[in-house]
Amino acid sequence: MADYSDKMRKSIENLETEFGTIRAGRANPHILDKIKVDYYGTPTGLQGVANITVPEARTLMITPWEAKMIKEIEKAILASDLGLTPNNDGKNVILNFPELTEDRRKELAKDIKKKGEAAKVAVRNVRRDANEANKKKQKAGEISEDEMKIEEENIQKDTDKYIADIDKLVEAKTKEIMTV
Repeated sequence: MADYSDKMRKSIENLETEFGTIRAGRANPHILDKIKVDYYGTPTGLQGVANITVPEARTLMITPWEAKMIKEIEKAILASDLGLTPNNDGKNVILNFPELTEDRRKELAKDIKKKGEAAKVAVRNVRRDANEANKKKQKAGEISEDEMKIEEENIQKDTDKYIADIDKLVEAKTKEIMTV
């Protein structure tokens, strides 16, 4: 039972991580988490080759540990789907975050809802797996029918709790995106 609850919790943690990478109009270093740069032939996370700071509310500054990495970092950012154009001053790569347009906000809100629905599906799949495991145990005579019903009720309570948590996360992120 705890194993299935853990899987549901991981679905929510994954959703929170994905929401952290969505650009909300202000600088957030986590939007760069998925970007990989070519570091001597090895794809490496941006945090592994540079220091990322937020000097202003709408600016990220990436300071590579090796000066020759500036071009690789710029190339990786341009190849990503962030929609940002990197600038460099010879030592740093600077990302300026423009104000989000109303259309872009609505598009991001739809994306947030899709990711929330995907997380709900993941939680429901865990519930299904848990219920199937309980049915197998009951058929094998390991648990009684009453115990199976109690387990199913507990699994459903967990599912409802995690679905409500996902709804709260989606609502909060949507509100954050839509706030001008």
